Amino acid sequence: MGSVSKLCGLSPAVCPQLDCHHRLENNAWVQLTLRGKETMHKVLCLTVLLFSLLVLPRAQAGDPATWVNANMESLVKLYIHFHENPELSFQEEKTSQRFAEELEKIGCQVTQNFGGYGVVGIMENGAGPVVMLRADLDGLPVTERTGRPYASQIQVEGESGGMVGVMHACGHDIHMTNLLGTAQYLAAHKDQWQGTLMLIGQPAEERGSGAVAMIDAGLFEKFKKPDVCLAIHCAAGIPSGKIALRGGFMMANVDSVDVTFYGRGGHGAYPHTTVDPIVEAAKFVLDVQTMVSREIKPTEPAVITVGSIHAGTKHNIIPDDCHLQLTVRSYADDVRVKLLEGIKRKARAAALSVGAKEPLIKVSEGTPSLANDEDLVARLNPVFKKALADKDVLVADQVMGGEDFSQFGRQGGMPTLLFWVGAVNQDRLSRYGKMGLPIPSLHSAEFYPDTEPVLTTGITAMASAVLDLMPRQ
Repeated sequence: MGSVSKLCGLSPAVCPQLDCHHRLENNAWVQLTLRGKETMHKVLCLTVLLFSLLVLPRAQAGDPATWVNANMESLVKLYIHFHENPELSFQEEKTSQRFAEELEKIGCQVTQNFGGYGVVGIMENGAGPVVMLRADLDGLPVTERTGRPYASQIQVEGESGGMVGVMHACGHDIHMTNLLGTAQYLAAHKDQWQGTLMLIGQPAEERGSGAVAMIDAGLFEKFKKPDVCLAIHCAAGIPSGKIALRGGFMMANVDSVDVTFYGRGGHGAYPHTTVDPIVEAAKFVLDVQTMVSREIKPTEPAVITVGSIHAGTKHNIIPDDCHLQLTVRSYADDVRVKLLEGIKRKARAAALSVGAKEPLIKVSEGTPSLANDEDLVARLNPVFKKALADKDVLVADQVMGGEDFSQFGRQGGMPTLLFWVGAVNQDRLSRYGKMGLPIPSLHSAEFYPDTEPVLTTGITAMASAVLDLMPRQ
């Protein structure tokens, strides 16, 4: 018996692609002999070839990774636009406009200026679950030093006066492109899913207030309430091509605390005639650190950092007041409450110890901790491993950074999942290590993602998750 490639006359380079490079006696679906069957066999194999050329590419195009690679040029162009044109929190007018335009192009019903410069895009595709995807829109007051040809040149007036650079130093440009790419894929493959997609462009994430603003504007009342919410975040220390996630706590409660101590100013040579607010502050700075070591259970993560202290104008003048700025981090809600109450208690005690009036204490920009839904992580872990590879799906470390994506799940009462997408290729990570240099972190002026592998991984993972959560019935 001869092989099919010999019978049909197709070149060996073509026929093996049709899975025809086998012996006829093992062929279960056609039994041909060498006598008088050459013509029939040629027709059969050419038919299979035509099928492979016309049908198989369509099936492959239905795979998210294949689609991303085929559309990479336009995705990178969109990413560069966002990177070159960052806007600060509460100022995302042009960013939200472009984000909305991209959603309108694929047929979404779009609502703009929702809760500030928020954008809501709705893509309906029959009866089924409601899945929300969220990306954040805002940049940071950081002057870019990446040396990239598309580095941001944007400068704006800062809150304290003077011009400041603006940069997407936290990867929000990737987050937006990832969501829009996922939405484009799903719009082109409606035969593979059903339900309603809610696509969110959220403002002011860096200020911890954009999610709440959209919720307070009626996000879950004026639109369908999601059954599940998903988001990504770039990770500077994870190699591109990989993602990382975990169930339970992944990111921290974040609170900003301002403390102003009051005294009675005077000459530095006559301190007995004054009440020194700097001494009050010094007592407080030392005492407040004992909260984590002596008042919080050792197995509960907690951080209190005094990031700023300002007082006085001259060497020999005791000022009237002293202002401190703190950041406070935790996971558990009861730990968060205990830390904030303890800070107030210790600040008042420091003032009382020197006979000063009660300090002014202000807590602001609070963001609750982010805990991924355990069942959702268990469901999507195998989906991610199938879409990528087992080795490319990591268990995420817990971090003390914050993310107001947590507000959607807490206030909406639905399961949520945020997963890290590796942002820097392994070669670049290795070079930093060999040179003994730290990897530029998120919020660094030198941070930049390796765009193409990051988009390939992020969109593949996100689209695969949606397809699993919104199966075609």
